[in-house]
Amino acid sequence: MNTSLAIIDLGTNTFHLLIAEKQGDSFHIIHRDRQAVKIGKGGINRDMITDDGLARALKTLKDFKQKINSAGMAQIFAFGTSALRNAKNGSAVIQEIKKETGIEVTVISGDQEAEFICFGVRAALNLGEEKSLIMDIGGGSVEFIIANDTTIFWKRSFEIGAQRLLELFHKNDPITENEISLLNEYFSEVLKPLMEIINQLQPKTLVGSSGTFDTLSDIFCLEENIIRNDDDRETPLTLEGFQKIHLQLVTKNRLQRMAIPGMIEMRVDMIVVASCMIDYLLKNSPFKRIRVSTYALKEGALAYLGKQFN
Repeated sequence: MNTSLAIIDLGTNTFHLLIAEKQGDSFHIIHRDRQAVKIGKGGINRDMITDDGLARALKTLKDFKQKINSAGMAQIFAFGTSALRNAKNGSAVIQEIKKETGIEVTVISGDQEAEFICFGVRAALNLGEEKSLIMDIGGGSVEFIIANDTTIFWKRSFEIGAQRLLELFHKNDPITENEISLLNEYFSEVLKPLMEIINQLQPKTLVGSSGTFDTLSDIFCLEENIIRNDDDRETPLTLEGFQKIHLQLVTKNRLQRMAIPGMIEMRVDMIVVASCMIDYLLKNSPFKRIRVSTYALKEGALAYLGKQFN
């Protein structure tokens, strides 16, 4: 008898739902959904979930619960990340979610988040023996993991996600050269531990995980007339392609960015500061290529929990 498992990733910007069905010894994904809840909007830098953010969260989670019930769900695993991890009212928000939806949310540490992301990327890509730097840009935090197919050499979560950076630095539209300079100064200070370990371990490939990187790859594929499938686990992007897209993102306003083929509404605001972070990393590190994994936290959680699920 087949059994289903649902993973809910309550991200700072996006809530993801993944439903998988157990078939023999493995799980097969039967449903995916994502909603731009923006639970951190307006409160992320005050360590608060706003009433509006909670209302959007509850609306989305009630919708997710209906879809889970329709799939005959047996077990739900819901994970809160940066916004809930740091919110002073996080416990109250989690209690309200349980009361209104019946969903129990577990807040995971940045370290656990990074580990799940690595598991997800490994499920999508063959990293091989050489070290890669995995980068996952969330709304609240950014996870960096240096790993190959068998070993995690270093991992760390930084509370410098795109919603935080957007509210702190991106005041004008298009973003100004001065704002980009301030961002780069901020990166040079807060990412010192990362740059030191990159210098030490010398990963040559940057692996972008989901989110911003999905959209960058979508834009790149449309510009280069590359046909990709919705179920691809790895999608194309080159260093040169990224630089071309980045130049567009930092010189266009919101309306102009929305007109870029491949851009989506849920990314159009945060993608500018996220792209600036990628650009900073590429300009200050010895990367030879860039890869994009469509798998991230939720798929990593499935890989981890699936082994323990009965």
